Amino acid sequence: MSAVTDTEKIQDDKSNGSTEVDVRESEAERRIDGNADNRLLAKLGYRSEFRREFSLLESIAFAYAIMGPVGGASSTLGFGLSAGGHVGMVWGWLVPCCFVLAIAASMAELTSSMPTSAGLYYFAAKMASPRHSALASWITGWSNIVGQVTLVCSIDFTVAQFISVALFVGSDGAINLGTGAQYGILWALVLLHGVISSFWTRILARLNVFYALLNCTRWPVGTSIAVIAVLCNYARTDGVSREVAFTKYENNTGWSSNGWAFCLSFLSSMWTLTDDSAAHVSEETADASRAAPRAIFAAVLMTMFNGWLILISASFAIVSVPDLLASPLPLPMAQLLLDAVGKHGMLAVWSLILLVLFMAGASQTVDASRVVYAFARDNALPGSRYWKKVNKYTQTPVNAAWFVVVCAGICGLVGFSSAALSSLAGASTIGLYISYATPIFCRITSGRDKLKPGPFSLGVLAVPVGAIAVAWVAFITVVLMFPSSSVPNAENMNYAVVIIVGILGLAAVWWVVSARKWFKGPVPNVDSRDGKESEDDASEA
Repeated sequence: MSAVTDTEKIQDDKSNGSTEVDVRESEAERRIDGNADNRLLAKLGYRSEFRREFSLLESIAFAYAIMGPVGGASSTLGFGLSAGGHVGMVWGWLVPCCFVLAIAASMAELTSSMPTSAGLYYFAAKMASPRHSALASWITGWSNIVGQVTLVCSIDFTVAQFISVALFVGSDGAINLGTGAQYGILWALVLLHGVISSFWTRILARLNVFYALLNCTRWPVGTSIAVIAVLCNYARTDGVSREVAFTKYENNTGWSSNGWAFCLSFLSSMWTLTDDSAAHVSEETADASRAAPRAIFAAVLMTMFNGWLILISASFAIVSVPDLLASPLPLPMAQLLLDAVGKHGMLAVWSLILLVLFMAGASQTVDASRVVYAFARDNALPGSRYWKKVNKYTQTPVNAAWFVVVCAGICGLVGFSSAALSSLAGASTIGLYISYATPIFCRITSGRDKLKPGPFSLGVLAVPVGAIAVAWVAFITVVLMFPSSSVPNAENMNYAVVIIVGILGLAAVWWVVSARKWFKGPVPNVDSRDGKESEDDASEA
């Protein structure tokens, strides 16, 4: 068909008032309007309010920087060691990664079709049946916000722990910060990340390339390379055999079932691989329907293999798991590096990992602010009219960023328990993965014939891959609700249950009492057929 015929057909469809929105761009449309990204966004119901200054490389860097495998693997080394020793550390990372790839593929397909900052809850609304569209969107949106905010808090809590460890080792034990001081550091970190998240999109995009380079560059100071090199060098003379590194199992949890204890080690990789950020910055990405899905999948693959190599190196370097867990340092990786390269070498490598985590926290705050902005844009948060404002100077959602900062600081109160990191990591993982599974479930059920595929499509594999993804999320959600100890108390209980059930419970009550009467899901602010702004805005929440 000629370009002229295509153009006439498009104009005829518009004049006939067709309500079906085909998000695929024809070649004629691309030639008529060079800015295909904004045209596609208008078809989804939104006007463009951001500058599209994220390239494919910068989108991958953004997603990869948030996951930061060297920081994730180093922070959560104790989870695998406690739940299975060498086996829990090495295979407890890889097994979940295989299932996360199915989730990433399903999310990439949805993002390619519908690249909008609303992301997951927009997907859920469009894939669910008309009767349950608003409810699916509500569940997904609130789950994602809980996960996003607690992920900011968990990352910054870990950075606060890293700072505390560095001061302890650097002072030979003279400086030993308590939980109150660490909570103060946490607030300083989230405030600083709030400032960074208020920058212009152009600056944020360039920063994330630097973040990714710091994580995986081949430079001698590349953090992942440095950690792997240090551990491998130590293992050459003081490490364990290949058989021990890959097959020795030790259950230090107190749970009688070794199989169940091994499942608890999955938290390490699941927390690290919590990311849908490329979807949330898709309205700031050039050629979003292609770049965003590629960024999602590429970042997951890179994180998966990078983290696994780090943990394999650590497994060869660990001679005694019980001794490492008995260290006075709260993070076992700190003691392992101290044993491997001494005080000064440890502090040098530790500083690099700390910087990676700090940058991951900055990127995650940006990501979370986009989620809050998008959900508020559809009037689904208390005070939505404040959180959906875009700053006229930076053209970024500054108010939403500070909403995230305050909420993350409040969540940090969990830090006063001895199971703070596992609770925060568990809460963020559960919240995010529920928000991933809901639109995927809708996609393979009621939405099986609704999706208009984008450039990235699973085709006939969409249903089996989606089924695997949903089944895994159902399983891992149950696992991560359990405490790491078989005899929990107020100090070591898993507070992820409190956070998830508490916040989502309030959201459920709000739905039943009020929201179901007025919340209709994503609210278009342009007419999807002609790109004009809608006259009728939904009432403010």
